[in-house]
Amino acid sequence: MTDTPDSELLAQFARNNSGAAFAALVERHLALVHSVALRHTANPQHAQDIAQAVFIILARKAGTLGRTTVLPGWLYHTARLTAANFQRAETRRVRREQEVFMQSTLTESAPDAVWRELSPQLDEAMAHLGRADRDALVLRYFQNKSLAEVGLALGLAERAAQKRVGRALEKLRKFFGKRGVSLSTATIAGAVAANSVQAAPPVMAKTIAAVAGAKGAAAGTSTLTLVKGALKIMAWTKAKTALVAGTCVLLVAGTTTVTIKEMQEHQGYSWQRIDFKFSEVILKTPPQVRIVPTKFPAHAGKLAVESEGGHRSIGISVPLGQIIQRAFGVEHPDRMVLPPDLPPGKYDYIANLPNGSMEALQKMIEERFNLSARNISAETNVLLLQVKQPGAPGLKPSGPGIASSDIGNGYFSAKGGGMDLLAAQLENSYFHIPVLDQTSLAGRYDFDFGWDQTNLDTLKQALQDKLGLELVPAEMPVEILVVERTR
Repeated sequence: MTDTPDSELLAQFARNNSGAAFAALVERHLALVHSVALRHTANPQHAQDIAQAVFIILARKAGTLGRTTVLPGWLYHTARLTAANFQRAETRRVRREQEVFMQSTLTESAPDAVWRELSPQLDEAMAHLGRADRDALVLRYFQNKSLAEVGLALGLAERAAQKRVGRALEKLRKFFGKRGVSLSTATIAGAVAANSVQAAPPVMAKTIAAVAGAKGAAAGTSTLTLVKGALKIMAWTKAKTALVAGTCVLLVAGTTTVTIKEMQEHQGYSWQRIDFKFSEVILKTPPQVRIVPTKFPAHAGKLAVESEGGHRSIGISVPLGQIIQRAFGVEHPDRMVLPPDLPPGKYDYIANLPNGSMEALQKMIEERFNLSARNISAETNVLLLQVKQPGAPGLKPSGPGIASSDIGNGYFSAKGGGMDLLAAQLENSYFHIPVLDQTSLAGRYDFDFGWDQTNLDTLKQALQDKLGLELVPAEMPVEILVVERTR
């Protein structure tokens, strides 16, 4: 498969779950991904974990990548985002160790003084480029492709590709120059081409291909956590990486410590019950808005909201992210970007004012945790739920009765469910990118279907076979709530 284009290998994997095709992709691009990860972490084990996460993400998103995607550029960008997400979760001790290790690693593998100056800032500089410029440099200097090959991948003539590469190099030169590293574009190009990608350990390719090819089914908890965090960031950072970086302002020392200490002084409230009945709490508890550390940290959590308009709400043993989601009315958790340094642990909260409960809850979140939120429109990858086969037998018009649904590993059933319910469950529980209903089916339906829980392609096939529906990849603007530190 050495001569098979990336797009064909990706299509084979997406279509037939071909292990050989995916293994070929891993072998072909592992050095690029591993080098980005190692440059960020300077820790071989961490670099391997990040590389594995990147290829799990590739396996999961294989069906949504278009044939025009420049895979090396996509993998570089994904590796950088995943490594950055990993770094933000690391402690200060690890960051200090990274600096020492990076210096020793660069001294051993790249004694050139120019590379030692460029390396710490290279990926940040690349992040400031547009996708087309970044793809051009990755192909030309990270993978040492000819200008003709770069042009072919980007859909440009060789002369146009040369101009694209030259303009991108000039942007890098200006970036480095503003940071005190004055080098010519030729020097930058030579240093990057010679040092940016180092061979990964041979055994790593087989290990990663096996785990990632199964879309992470056998991956460890820490790797899956890394995958989930990276997927969420990827969903909203397409052409907006600066926005996500803005949400990562570090917490001012001492602020949360004092806040949590003040909150922990409470002795408990009557509404803090794990077995609460929503109507009783709302009616019997004096109107108030509070967020306090939970009395039930080991409990899985319980959250309830008023069915009419969602104006009043209570939650016991829930993370702060869920409280933010409820306060700002976010229906889909993956359409929300949170700072990575939210206070850990769980909370109990209540907001049961006769009017303005959610607004008061928002204000408390802003004041207590130094957070602000704003909605933006971001263009990103989506899946369009559309009718492929009208009148499919598995999609039955629903009779009278209360709507209900049951979802689990490899099955989904609903009575009286609309297409909005189906789209929401597909987005929130499985694909973790926006799923937009374009079926024009306004009625309520009963449906019941299952699939192989280890392969999302079988879920897509079940939708088509049972319900006559299909998921079509596209790019569209979607509204997202961005939560940022205020200080």
